[in-house]
Amino acid sequence: MGCLVYSANAQYAGGNSVYNFLKLPASPLNTALGGENISVISNDVTMGYQSPSLQREEMDQQLGIVFTSLPGSIKNFHLTGSIYKASWATSLMASVQYFSYGKIPQTDAAGNEYGSFNPRDYVLNIAASRKYGQHWFYGAAIKFIQSNYGQYRSSAIAMDFGVNYADSNRHWQAGLLLRNMGIQLRSYTGDGQDNLPFDLQLGITKRLARAPIQFSLTIHELHSLILYNADSTGTFDHIMQHMVFATQFFIGDKLELTAGYNHLRRRELSIANSTNGLTGYSLGLGILLSKLQLRYARAYQSNSKAYNQFGLNIVLR
Repeated sequence: MGCLVYSANAQYAGGNSVYNFLKLPASPLNTALGGENISVISNDVTMGYQSPSLQREEMDQQLGIVFTSLPGSIKNFHLTGSIYKASWATSLMASVQYFSYGKIPQTDAAGNEYGSFNPRDYVLNIAASRKYGQHWFYGAAIKFIQSNYGQYRSSAIAMDFGVNYADSNRHWQAGLLLRNMGIQLRSYTGDGQDNLPFDLQLGITKRLARAPIQFSLTIHELHSLILYNADSTGTFDHIMQHMVFATQFFIGDKLELTAGYNHLRRRELSIANSTNGLTGYSLGLGILLSKLQLRYARAYQSNSKAYNQFGLNIVLR
């Protein structure tokens, strides 16, 4: 269950949080962008899970299906659907994010095996987004979170709130997101409450006017001063840990190539006395047709480990 605590090595100000599977990106596009992005506006309905303000009227009757193959035989499935209600001038989205960790032997304190259990997590998400004026978009989402690890079970309610600004004439977008604000309904042990993985993010994306290239910068965990701390960590490195960089190349209007770099992920997953290769980097490919989008992303966790994510978006109308 190594991905239950996706950032297990990080030293967080204010203590660690539960439900860290919420940090795993549900969209191949978001994975390729470095795992954190709230300012890239595309016709990809699964990006609305990252920030509700990324939903658009153009996503009406779009269905998104994502499969992620994680290390340790962990499986992740994501399903999103969106409709636009003209009478409300509102885009509505519903999604489910599901994690399965396989069958794990159940033992007593002496190590005697007496069966097995199937740990799993899932998130149900309902979101709405509206447009304000010519350039502004805002959205909110409510989530029900459930974890089941044999005799240890937990649930919570959380909310996301996002705002986006888009100027198509100047080719730039910006976003603000408050993510995973909520309370635990039931803790794993039944004693007290644990912290949810709250995140305050700010992002900006700029496309070049004379070239089919787009750059993004996302600043995450703005509410925390120190994210990962080690003896060799200096001030500049602490600043860089808050930043995720991404680049997109557009080949016509049918093909997207994406690359991202997440410095915090590289610091957390680095192995001592190793060059660590592409750890923290991610790559992606998108094939965009009129009624169909095919997306693939690969995110590197070490020299020899990476996870793959596949997405399919279908326009039903």
